[in-house]
Order: sequence, then structure tokens, then C-alpha cells
Amino acid sequence: MPVFTPGDDPGPDFSALIRRVGLAPAVPTADVSDRLTITHGTTVVAIRYADGVVMAGDRRATAGNLIAHRAIEKVFPADRHSGVAIAGAAGPAMEMVKLFQLQLEHYEKVEASALSLEGKANQLSAMVRNNLPAAMQGLAVVPLFAGFDQARDTGRLFQYDVTGGRYEETSFASTGSGSLHAGTVIKLGYHDGMDRAETLDLAIHALFTAADDDSATGGPDLVRGIYPTVATITADGFDRVGEDEIAERFTGLINSLAAREADRSPRVAETTTDGEGVEA
Repeated sequence: MPVFTPGDDPGPDFSALIRRVGLAPAVPTADVSDRLTITHGTTVVAIRYADGVVMAGDRRATAGNLIAHRAIEKVFPADRHSGVAIAGAAGPAMEMVKLFQLQLEHYEKVEASALSLEGKANQLSAMVRNNLPAAMQGLAVVPLFAGFDQARDTGRLFQYDVTGGRYEETSFASTGSGSLHAGTVIKLGYHDGMDRAETLDLAIHALFTAADDDSATGGPDLVRGIYPTVATITADGFDRVGEDEIAERFTGLINSLAAREADRSPRVAETTTDGEGVEA
């Protein structure tokens, strides 16, 4: 047992005693992701339109350079008139969504009325802020929140940073590894007063472009029949768009892009029957 002089006594503090005798464990200097395999969700978007908000997310989850899951869900209802889309460390993100749903349900049962959309956004902001210590170790969660504000009779959407900062966006928002590419497509294609069909097509085009340029973002898997998750939030509530409709819209998008690429491809020389080359 170590012996200390009266002036050297560490007192009742056990952690101070451990440090004094040189038994304190080394403080990790690397992110958790450098020591463990962490599954991450990638790209999600939210777009305002005439009747409310469209939220969409790809289905791929990655662990380093590997595809950890091909059909992960990233867009969830928060309650009847709001939704949350996740990007970042998948485990903490899903736990945050479940707790957020529970808190909103608990508030409504206790108060006999739903929390305001502003209040819901603030509650999610506090949850993201409480996750900051984990985010500093590589377990960041950066969600999108959107809903139909019944008091204002309009759709609203909110973006966050890892510190819990909450920012309301007027037109659209995106987050995740492919957010730069997806956001650019939406920015170029967005206009006020878009209808449902236009907004759905813009959302899937944004995710398709993100998947084309960002390896962590998954595009439509035509072999397995896996397509991005898309939902609308209107005065009628949260409604997930059917996969048949999403598949049909993706087919139209792919055909359109394929035709455009064919028009851009260089013309090749064909040989006539008399052996002279002509431009096709």
C-alpha cells in the first residue's frame, strides 16, 4: 500500500489517489471511429412546397469504406404533423429519434395538446446539444426537422449543427455526406409554389445526384427493389410515399438522364457500302 506524509495525503478523492500512484488510465487521443466500427447514415433532404414539406433520405449506411446496410430508414414521423430525418452515427441517431418521439407523445398526454412546432424544434435542439460530448469523439448526429405548422397553416423546416444550433430554412435543407451535391440540385431546381409532383421529382433527383458523386450515399437499387425513403407532411399529417410511386418516378428520371447522356455522347464514324467514312 502506498504511504503518504500528512502534507501529501490525497484525501478521500479516489481518482486523485489513482493519479498520484501513476495508475490513471491513458486518455484516448483518437476518435471512437478510429478504434471501433461505427455505422453512419448519410444524405437526407427537406423541401418546402405549396401544401407542406417533403422529406427524403437515401437508404445506405456505411462503416468506413464498407456498406454496412443497404436499406436503413432515415426519415421518421416525430408525431402526426412533423418528421425528423437523421444523418451521422446511426446508433445514437436512432436512439435520439425514439426518445424524441416519446417526449412529444408524453407532452401531449400530460398537457392534453400537442407541443407547438417551434417547441418541438427547440426540444430536438437540446437533444443534439446533449450529444455534443459524443460528437466530439466521432459520434455526431445532425438531423433535419420539418413539420406542418397548424397555427401558421404552412410547412416549416429546421436544420441543426453538432452544438445544437437550430436554424430555420425558408425553402430547403440538406445534411449528411452528400448534402453539398443534393443541395446544389435543389437550389437550381427550386421555385416558390411547387406542387407535390414537382417536389418529389426534385427530391429524388437530388438524392440520385448525391449518390452519383458521393460514395457514402446510396442510389436506387433496381436489383433489390430498394429506393430512397420519401414522405410528405401536410395539414393531413405525415404520409410516407409508396415505393411503387417512388420506383416509377426514379424510372422516369433514369430514362431522362440516359437520353440526355446519349445526346451528349460524341458521334462515331460509320462506313458506307462504298468504303467511305461518314459521320453518324
